[in-house]
Amino acid sequence: MNVRIEEIDGNVVAFLAGILDTAAAPETEKAMSPLNDVEGKDIIIDCTDLEYISSAGLRIFLGILQNAEDKGGHVYIKGINDEVRGVFTITGFSNIFEFK
Repeated sequence: MNVRIEEIDGNVVAFLAGILDTAAAPETEKAMSPLNDVEGKDIIIDCTDLEYISSAGLRIFLGILQNAEDKGGHVYIKGINDEVRGVFTITGFSNIFEFK
């Protein structure tokens, strides 16, 4: 699992690539922790190269969303494939997150 975070056009974008399962979750959560410090900017989680996400990965996304909302920010999910979209739909997370 690879995570790259960049500031692009006034937004903070996290690019995820690989499989975000239970085994990868601790390292991924650590790599995504800078998103918890974002204030005054939107966060975009770019999942174009994310092949799979488990409930452990969804928990990471939810923590980032809750933290951003506490600071008045927004989190958007971008570029999810059909398999990842299915996980979001089955778990009800498609009703919690905004998609670009």
